[in-house]
Amino acid sequence: MPNCGFFFPASFPLFKTSDLNLVLAIIGAQYTTTSDNDRVGILTIESFMSKTPEPLRPSFWEISAVVDKRGAFNIAVLAYWPNKESHASWEAGSGFGAWWESPEREAEGHGWFYEVLRPTVDRFETIFSNYEHPEGAANMQEKISEEIAEHGYWGSMRDRLAVAQNDKLEGQNWESADERSPEDSGGNKPKRVSVPGKKNLCVIRSGQDWSDTLPEERKLYLETMHPVLIQGMNFLRDEGRKIGCYDMNLWDVVDSKTYDTNRERTFGLGYFDDLVSLEYWSKSHKTHVDIFGGFLVYAKKLDNVISLRLFHEVYVLQAGQQSFEYIGCHAKTGMLNSLQAP
Repeated sequence: MPNCGFFFPASFPLFKTSDLNLVLAIIGAQYTTTSDNDRVGILTIESFMSKTPEPLRPSFWEISAVVDKRGAFNIAVLAYWPNKESHASWEAGSGFGAWWESPEREAEGHGWFYEVLRPTVDRFETIFSNYEHPEGAANMQEKISEEIAEHGYWGSMRDRLAVAQNDKLEGQNWESADERSPEDSGGNKPKRVSVPGKKNLCVIRSGQDWSDTLPEERKLYLETMHPVLIQGMNFLRDEGRKIGCYDMNLWDVVDSKTYDTNRERTFGLGYFDDLVSLEYWSKSHKTHVDIFGGFLVYAKKLDNVISLRLFHEVYVLQAGQQSFEYIGCHAKTGMLNSLQAP
């Protein structure tokens, strides 16, 4: 639910001063249909996390899945490290780096993707509603801040980003279709495609967890809030290029043992050309206004006693703080979509 703030007292996680940057890596497999998923891909990726010596493992990881706009089934590990040095050590020490670079990945009959975000702490903010249940990067927190004032109003997201205090964080436009195209000299599309970094790319991961709600609240959420959330995510997925959104999907968090997607936890993961585009959609577009207004009604019906847990993470990245590589994926996957003409 990509709102710019929540409607209750809020703090945010504080990280070790020695960790001036963090890393989120999204590593996944893509199949033409759900039935093609033989779990080998995700088991392989997960093995690089769990079977690696503990000092090299990510600080936190979880599995998620989505059927995208092309009907392809995507399943991925989202993994966090406290700094880029520890992530680089994992890549080398786990063997993942060599495995990923192997030409064998290009001949396995399905797609792979590896998206890495490396924001410095001034280009990252996260906020969540229940501090007994941290999400994502907040699992690496050293402590929680005091209650913050930059919260619960339009524009608070920008106010929580340290870099935004002296930088407008304007994005960049591709100059031409030729600049976007990854074709080789013969006009062929390569199997392995890297997407160039983009100035002030804005990434949001925004989650919802209704697994601990009582029956009355769960029913209210599923009948009122979740449908408008899906509408908003589908607009960004299908028509988001009109307002600067390169890609958006509403992912299900997956049980790591059974691979069941019915865990009553979801998150939207989206890439915007800059922070202004995300702010525009959040404040002005009907699909988000419906989410925002619906939550006010939802909270009122529950007398503001809410068990639904919400969070979001926002990254505004320099070009060198992002890398995206895709092997055998369709052209609308992730940031590959930014290479297509709007």
